[in-house]
Amino acid sequence: MAAIQFFPGVDEPVVPDIRLTRSRDGRTGQALFVFEGPEALSPEAIGDIGGMYLVDEEGQLVTREVNARFVNGKASALEATFTWKTTADFERFMRFAQRYADSHDLGFAGKDDEDSDEAGQEEA
Repeated sequence: MAAIQFFPGVDEPVVPDIRLTRSRDGRTGQALFVFEGPEALSPEAIGDIGGMYLVDEEGQLVTREVNARFVNGKASALEATFTWKTTADFERFMRFAQRYADSHDLGFAGKDDEDSDEAGQEEA
């Protein structure tokens, strides 16, 4: 089972929109996660968000690049960017993404499925 957490040990139930971009040689790139109305922003949240943790049976991937999006002075969404700098890091991220998609009954659209360099996850 794979999960995304903003607080260690607390799974975020809101499924994000995920967009990937990669360099032409494929070694470096980023995944942009957008969570609309995540529970991590609810008044019951347990503290300050220090990062986003991508957790699966191989361990965890961490990014500290997490920002809130505000509407009318209230946080309404979280945006997080996970960056990789090697092919091995990308392959590790993709294994997490596949496990996350499988454990949340999501479809996974790759480059072959779209005409752009972006891939996204959407509900099946």
